[in-house]
Amino acid sequence: MKPPLQNTRQPSQMELQPLLQLLNQGRLPQAEQSSRAMLQRYPSTFIIYNVLGVALEGQQKFAEAETVYRKAIQLDGKIAEIHFNLGVVQSQLGKLDEAIHCYRKCIALKPNLAVAHFNLGIALQALQRLEEATAAYRRATALEPGFFEAHGNLGAVLQAQGKLDDAIACYRKAIAIQPDARGYFNLGTALRNQGVLEEAIACYQQAIALAPGYVDAHSNLGDIYFHQGKANQAVHCYRQALAIAPDHALTNYNLGIFYYDSGELELAIPCFERAQINDWQERTLYCLYKTGQFDAFRSRLEPLLAQKHSSPFLATLSAHYAANFGQEDPYDFCKDPMDFVFHARIPELSDPDSPLLAELIHDIEQADIAERKQGRLVNGTQSAGNLFKRPEASFRKLAALVKQQVEAYKARFAGADNGLMQYFPKDIEFSSSWFVKMRQGGHLSSHIHEEGWLSGSLYLAMPRRAAGSDAGSIEFSTHGDNYPLQHDDFPRRAIPPEVGDIVIFPSSLFHRTIPFDASEARICVAFDVKPQETPGFLKRGSMMSLGAFCPWLVETLELLEVFGHYGLRLLA
Repeated sequence: MKPPLQNTRQPSQMELQPLLQLLNQGRLPQAEQSSRAMLQRYPSTFIIYNVLGVALEGQQKFAEAETVYRKAIQLDGKIAEIHFNLGVVQSQLGKLDEAIHCYRKCIALKPNLAVAHFNLGIALQALQRLEEATAAYRRATALEPGFFEAHGNLGAVLQAQGKLDDAIACYRKAIAIQPDARGYFNLGTALRNQGVLEEAIACYQQAIALAPGYVDAHSNLGDIYFHQGKANQAVHCYRQALAIAPDHALTNYNLGIFYYDSGELELAIPCFERAQINDWQERTLYCLYKTGQFDAFRSRLEPLLAQKHSSPFLATLSAHYAANFGQEDPYDFCKDPMDFVFHARIPELSDPDSPLLAELIHDIEQADIAERKQGRLVNGTQSAGNLFKRPEASFRKLAALVKQQVEAYKARFAGADNGLMQYFPKDIEFSSSWFVKMRQGGHLSSHIHEEGWLSGSLYLAMPRRAAGSDAGSIEFSTHGDNYPLQHDDFPRRAIPPEVGDIVIFPSSLFHRTIPFDASEARICVAFDVKPQETPGFLKRGSMMSLGAFCPWLVETLELLEVFGHYGLRLLA
């Protein structure tokens, strides 16, 4: 018995013209309906499947569009653009590996299609395959030098890799081609990370001028003002952002941090509860504990203790409460943090005639790095931005030396059975780093690094001190920051560092600088290391999703905007 004959009839151009007009006019439901009707008569016509797929995609019926594009490929798999369109809907469906396969197939058929390389870069970037994404974006810009979105996204992946100078160059090129709010926003984040705050402010202001409703720009601008100690400007920016989007999580969080650091803890609580991002639960617990609301604190603490033991901030709160009220601490991030203090020397810095030491002191004194206001710091200054990601060679050399010491710390405590070591960062990346310069009478009050995992400080200059004196030393304790006390039986340990020393410790451990009266300056470089992702470890920002505006987490309190994918409209 012979198989039934397939209907291979094709429509005339006159029959297709009304269908194409519906699509080009944006009448997508009508184009969908007409396409389906025509496929009853012409079931083997590639262009009708393509039009139907585009109409479905435009209505966000991505799963149906995927099926239609696959049918089109069965009819003709040698047309690059249909593989591209299939990749677009698969990206929207979260099938990123399949989308990457489609974009690569498209590129194999048409290597010079710049948007295919661009979309490939977005899919790779979403999977954090940053080196591959970099190559894809570079190819897109090589094929189409005026492709400003590709320049902008290239900057985002370079910034995510800590290559700030290269990222800034990409952002500037993108803006030169097409002044765009996202481009200025991203440039602002990169400049902020370098500590160039005034230019970062100008970028955020330009982003707002181009897009007055740009909530993240208002919020980040407020955050810079906050770190400059300009409280009124900061609150004004936060309130502008909330006027646009009252439920904007990051702005509510930032405003909560403002109240938190200002000591207005009762005002901070509702901000964190509205935000519900990052470490909002720990921040809320802190506010309750510091204001003596112990019953409310305990009721909120207990559910969190069942989570993975990987929040240093929660560890501090849990340990202090347990010791304060004579209870067993069930949270095992690092129950005995005083035992996990690591003190070593860096030979390259311990010699008074060290060329690197001289270079570092020079760059700290001369580099164009803005100051970050620090309420706990007395008679001193603290740098803004991430010091180890700046372009100066001395800071890069220092970062490499510190990485060696962090690896030594890891080896020293490798056998410890706690969250600190169980979830220890696999790749040593500095989430933050800064220098602190103190003069006579300088000191830093007791605190922890809420957003760290492992923290440290290395010493480039130290004031003279009398024999047996702890002046200028770093002191550790399981109590600090004026936490409420039921007793004062908390251990303390002071380490009097010398030039070239490094001290590394769990971020959950309280520490302070003991005041000194000598006339010499005290200069140290502090840093935080934390895992990029750990079970139960709360972090800032949101994960990247594809679309017109896609937040990409790079630095603490920093969001980047990447441009969304392109969709082709193949009609012939």
